[in-house]
Amino acid sequence: MNAKSEISTATSVLDKVKILLAIAIVVGGIAGYYVYETAPTVLRVGGVILSLAVAIGVFSATGVGRELWQFIQGSRVELRKVVWPNRQETGQTTLVIIFFVIIMGIFFWLLDMFLLWATKLLTGQGG
Repeated sequence: MNAKSEISTATSVLDKVKILLAIAIVVGGIAGYYVYETAPTVLRVGGVILSLAVAIGVFSATGVGRELWQFIQGSRVELRKVVWPNRQETGQTTLVIIFFVIIMGIFFWLLDMFLLWATKLLTGQGG
């Protein structure tokens, strides 16, 4: 039991170091973008993209990174299970939404007019 907790502590410390290293790589890439402002923009942007790629690689070697990748894979599986509407259903839904927005717009316009009338009546500013 004690050996297992030492291993998990060492792993979590190593993971924290890797996460900090990944953050440092990204910060370094962004800092390099501004430090080398005389370099061509393509090289500067390429450096930032390269630093992001390396940081993602370092982050993916952590426990959190592996869990995130498993979550992404699970999300892709669930996304394949979604039944997407066809063109006719999409058009009908769009028309219903447009109709509802118009009805609600008219309702709130009338409510606003009533409240304006009531406010003027209560404050004595209108007739």
